[in-house]
Amino acid sequence: MQNIRAEVCLPTQNLTGDIGFFTKSLGFRMDEIYPADDPRVAVVSGFGLRLRLDAELDAAPGQVNILCDDPVLIAGGDTNLVAPGGAKVQILHLAPPIETPKPIDEFVVRRMTDQAPWVVGRAGMQYRDLIPSRLGGSIIASHIRIPDGGPVPDMVHYHSVGFQLIYCYKGWVDLVYEGQGEPFRLHAGNCVIQPPEIRHRVLYASDNIEVIEIGVPAEHITTIDHDMVLPTKEFTPKREFDGQRFVHNQADASDWRDHRVPGFVARDTTIQTNTKGVAGVEVVHRSNGTPPWASHTSEILFTFVLDGHVTLQGEGQDDTPLVAGDAFVIPPGMKTRLHDPSDDLALLEVSLPGAFETHLA
Repeated sequence: MQNIRAEVCLPTQNLTGDIGFFTKSLGFRMDEIYPADDPRVAVVSGFGLRLRLDAELDAAPGQVNILCDDPVLIAGGDTNLVAPGGAKVQILHLAPPIETPKPIDEFVVRRMTDQAPWVVGRAGMQYRDLIPSRLGGSIIASHIRIPDGGPVPDMVHYHSVGFQLIYCYKGWVDLVYEGQGEPFRLHAGNCVIQPPEIRHRVLYASDNIEVIEIGVPAEHITTIDHDMVLPTKEFTPKREFDGQRFVHNQADASDWRDHRVPGFVARDTTIQTNTKGVAGVEVVHRSNGTPPWASHTSEILFTFVLDGHVTLQGEGQDDTPLVAGDAFVIPPGMKTRLHDPSDDLALLEVSLPGAFETHLA
């Protein structure tokens, strides 16, 4: 069997000093050094990394990142160092805490007729941005589609997020999740939440599958897990991931109740309960009566029009006709009204946090 390995080459202006720095200060081990009478190259290894320190390499100084659970324990508390030979060394958190920026309040309307570009993203999926400003980086809302169905070139992975929702808008998709049993089919009208760092994989999709994905914060890391095989042998549906439980909400098994705004009813997805109030998700349908003007206290209130049509009225704003595929964000304290809704109007409403107040005018 052929022996193959890889290494990173770093130029050094002080080989002797670098040897002591990497071995004594950082905990690397010496593997090679030559020539013996006047060393110009040394190879050290540690933490899964092999470094070739080369005094004759004509290149700019490099940088090495060391990732660990507690950075202050590696080099006496110093997390930004410079080796005697010029290389920079940063000691960072292996899993940095999730930081969600405070939302920047904004009234947002995103319509299908705006001709927003579809961008090819991970695993060949096409993304349409529903909140271009990301409300200051606090949230990303994406309309995702796969025109041609079949196997999805996905791998077992997880996301470092505070909250993540997948709502199947059209078609269906086969998914599998850590600890949640065998793969299952997510049909149109159903949704899942992906708790922080739950391993999962997209397996197969119907033609013209479309989903709405909400992620908090807007920019978050996706990590490939090369070791886990799904489905897992363990079935742990009540397991909590950073305080949240996996949810697969199915429309035909859900309860309906009056919506927070008269004139509508809402389907309980159980997401508010299973995230312990981090977020709330409701599917809203037209009911009886005339919807009144209303305002709310939620930090983020995002709505996607699933079906039908309605006119969005807002104080200080022009009336905006909305149809299926349109989306909007109402900032806290702003008075709005859903005027003249069609009988088939259906909305996906996502709030962060899950519990908030609604004030009727």
